[in-house]
Amino acid sequence: MSLSSFSTMPTAKLRLQTLPTSTTVTPLTLHSPFLPSFRLPKHKPLSILRISTSPAISASLEAGVGIMATKLGMMSFFEDSGTVVPVTVVGFREGNIITQIKTEATDGYSAVQVGYRRVRDRKLTKPEMGHLEKSGIIPLRHLQEFRLQSVDGFEVTQKLDFNELFKEGDLVDVAGTTIGKGFQGGIKRHNFKRGQMTHGSKSHRQLGSIGAGTTPGRVYKGKKMPGRMGGTRTKIRKLKIVKIDDELKILMIKGALPGKPGNLLRIAPAKIVGKNIPKN
Repeated sequence: MSLSSFSTMPTAKLRLQTLPTSTTVTPLTLHSPFLPSFRLPKHKPLSILRISTSPAISASLEAGVGIMATKLGMMSFFEDSGTVVPVTVVGFREGNIITQIKTEATDGYSAVQVGYRRVRDRKLTKPEMGHLEKSGIIPLRHLQEFRLQSVDGFEVTQKLDFNELFKEGDLVDVAGTTIGKGFQGGIKRHNFKRGQMTHGSKSHRQLGSIGAGTTPGRVYKGKKMPGRMGGTRTKIRKLKIVKIDDELKILMIKGALPGKPGNLLRIAPAKIVGKNIPKN
C-alpha cells in the first residue's frame, strides 16, 4: 500500500461513554471504523473523585460596604506642606439607603443592596417601584450591591453616611463608566507611534501591517486596531481620600476618577488581600 492511500483513509474517531456516578456501572464501549465493536468485561465500580466546581467568591467580595456618589469635577488642593495635589471632588445626592439585605439562607450569598439618587415615581418602572415600596423606601434611581462576608448590623431603610464609613487618609476603590470617545484610530486608542511626515513617506497615521501573509494567513484575535474607545466600566484602586468637608458634603479624592462631571461613581474601601480580604 502506497503512502498516498493513507491520506485518503478516514480518520479514526473514538467515542467514550463516561461512567455514571451510580453504583451500577455499564460496560465501556468503543466505536472505531478500523476495529469491530467489542465490549470490555464488567468490573467493579470505580471510586469517582468529586471536584468542587464552586467559584472562588473571595475575589468578588468587598472590603466593606460602600456608597454611591456623583462626580463634580477636579481642582488643585494645597496640603499643609505646600504640596499641590490634583483631586477629584465628589458630591452626594439624596440616597445611599439600604434597600435589601441578602443572606446565605435566602439568596445563597451575603450582600447589601444600596439605593441612590431620588427621582419621581414616573421615572421608574412598575417592578422597580414595587421592589422599593415593599420595604417602604422612596423612589431611587440607582441600585447596586456590595457583596460582604457578613451582613450583621445592617438593616433595611438604614441610611449610610460617608462620615461614618470613611475618614481622611483612607484608601478607596472607585468604579465608574469612562467617557466615550467614539470610533478612534490606533494612535489615539492604543498610543501607537506616528510614521514619518517627510522623506517621501506616505504612511503617517495608518495602522500599518497587521500580520504575516502566508503564515498564519489571518489576523490574530486581540490585535490592537481602530475601534470604539471609552464608554466602558472601569475601577481605579487604592486612591487616597485627601479631604472630607462636612459642611459642603463632599469628598476630595486624589487623582482622576472615571467619567465626566455628573457621572455616577461607586466608592468602597480598598481591597487589600491578606488584610481585609482573605486569600483564596
